[in-house]
Amino acid sequence: MVGRIPVMDVHPVVDLGRLAAKATVDEPFPVSATIFREGHDKLAADVVLISPKGKRQAPVPMVRQPDPVDRYVAWVTPDKPGAWTFEVRAWADPIATWQHAAGIKVPAGIDVELMFTEARLLLERVVADLPKGTKAEKSVLSGALSAAADTARPPEARLAQLMSDDVTAVLAAHPLRELLTVAGPFPAWADRERALYGSWYEFFPRSEGATQDEVTGKVTSGTFRTAAERLDAVAAMGFDVIYLPPIHPIGEVNRKGPNNTLTPGPEDPGSPWAIGSKDGGHDAIHPELGDFDDFDAFVARAGELGLEVALDLALQAAPDHPWVTSNPQWFTTRADGTIAYAENPPKKYQDIYPVNFDNDPKGICREVLRIVRLWMKHGVRIFRVDNPHTKPLAFWEWLLAEVRRTDPDVIFLSEAFTKPPMMHGLGSVGYQQSYTYFTWRTQRWEIEEYLREVSSESDHVMRPNFFVNTPDILHEFLQYGGPPAFKIRAALAATSVPSWGVYAGYELFEHVAVKPGSEEYLDSEKFQIRIRDWAAADAEERTLAPYLTRLNQVRRDHVALQRLRNITIHSADDENVLVFSKRATTADGEDDTVIVVINLDPHGARETTVHLDMPALGLGWDDSFVVHDEITGADWTWGEHDYVRLDPHHEPAHVLVVRRPA
Repeated sequence: MVGRIPVMDVHPVVDLGRLAAKATVDEPFPVSATIFREGHDKLAADVVLISPKGKRQAPVPMVRQPDPVDRYVAWVTPDKPGAWTFEVRAWADPIATWQHAAGIKVPAGIDVELMFTEARLLLERVVADLPKGTKAEKSVLSGALSAAADTARPPEARLAQLMSDDVTAVLAAHPLRELLTVAGPFPAWADRERALYGSWYEFFPRSEGATQDEVTGKVTSGTFRTAAERLDAVAAMGFDVIYLPPIHPIGEVNRKGPNNTLTPGPEDPGSPWAIGSKDGGHDAIHPELGDFDDFDAFVARAGELGLEVALDLALQAAPDHPWVTSNPQWFTTRADGTIAYAENPPKKYQDIYPVNFDNDPKGICREVLRIVRLWMKHGVRIFRVDNPHTKPLAFWEWLLAEVRRTDPDVIFLSEAFTKPPMMHGLGSVGYQQSYTYFTWRTQRWEIEEYLREVSSESDHVMRPNFFVNTPDILHEFLQYGGPPAFKIRAALAATSVPSWGVYAGYELFEHVAVKPGSEEYLDSEKFQIRIRDWAAADAEERTLAPYLTRLNQVRRDHVALQRLRNITIHSADDENVLVFSKRATTADGEDDTVIVVINLDPHGARETTVHLDMPALGLGWDDSFVVHDEITGADWTWGEHDYVRLDPHHEPAHVLVVRRPA
């Protein structure tokens, strides 16, 4: 039933309140609702956030928005992880109603003494409700009561005192709530900070430290021990998460050769996503990488360097996976008696059997939960899930809830490049992060549109992670844009959202596709070991590593870049120049504002004028202020309209910290 004061269309509410909206510790999130009432009397509203232990936080007043009509918004901030709820409270506001009427009637000489009598009655109610320890506030209201009763003073002077800032502040802090209506509680789950903010780096352990015999050409796989030696360089670039593709035994039946061919040689290692062989399945480690002691040592070393290990969870099997023999009902049998392999026409994955979740759902659920908990015991607190959109949503809701029930710090990243309803659905049922369409957004208008979407339209169900490349995705922008394209995409991803990711080789400008029109890498690391000479690249300064390091350091220095919902899109006269800002408050209460200006054209310099929304920066329209470029170290004095020139072959982006005007 509609309340006495209607509170409608509350946001964020997921699946009619059955599922929790996304929140993160210390990140403000907006609560909005459409609130109105009959007649002309005034109303007010606030939001009360309720902690996982049931403690009610101080109410946060809601502010009426100019558009749409009767839409109210408040920003609230959970300060610890767990299951929070929030309530929207609306009420008739007799004080605001009186202030509006008195501001019109008293100057016009209408019902003057009646208005002051009503003021006295309202003030007496407020005084009676004031808590102990508010002597200063009682003194302010005592003076207001005297003014309301002092018929010897001019009405204008009495009204001015009743409308003074001091009186207004006390009345705002202690409102009279009539016809109170409460909507909620509505759920919001607050995750730990890494669910929102982090820099990811992906590498294949088998490639790190791999060697090739100069005479025979035989390649020897890297191991967890040799891969651990690469962790220092990853940490030095400022990354927070090291993500590993599957590390399990690789199937031998239908094994793929180089560049996804069906004719592997005896030494070809196959795809890590073709999981399972005589050596074991998802609960085993590929023998060439080492054993569990080696993996534990790798995780420990990563932790010493401040890196969390993310492990791939790919629920599929090679034809010789132990499941195929022990639980054949977990797969789909075709009319000819064969087990169906994975397909995404025209792509075929003959080395992979998809799991059928309908034949024995309880058995599959038990097995997957067992596997996840096994790796959790070995220090994995982040899972990047391969193709979750090919599994039932109900399964994920169950699995993620089971893990959250005992280990709420564990994070799941959804690798689902699919239709928005499924991507949003996966986020809604519990995925803490999601891959996105970022890779395919290269024009200014579509980048602006997408940034608005992920920061303020889908943010309550899906947290984005902007990977600049993956082993599957080498966008044509990188294939043909040269080194400037790599800097542009890194700067854009690292500054526009709190989480971003890089797949190894990006810093070496690897850009050659297997064929024109394809997004697959030539000599893809998915099907063969790739030996990179990191030391030579560093010595010859043909690496993007210093730039990535600087971007990650800037992200760590500025809380504004660690938040999702705080982006403002500005404008520039050149359609190839993107301008946005991010603003937040530091733990010390200081304002942190960053303006990013990026030339999206990797082929040539762009000169243009940028136009800033000054109030969004916390500034007046006529203010001038100093900006400091965190990339080059330069300082400029800026205002509403500013000239920029960005040469992608030198520096395609300004990352500007706003210094407040004197």
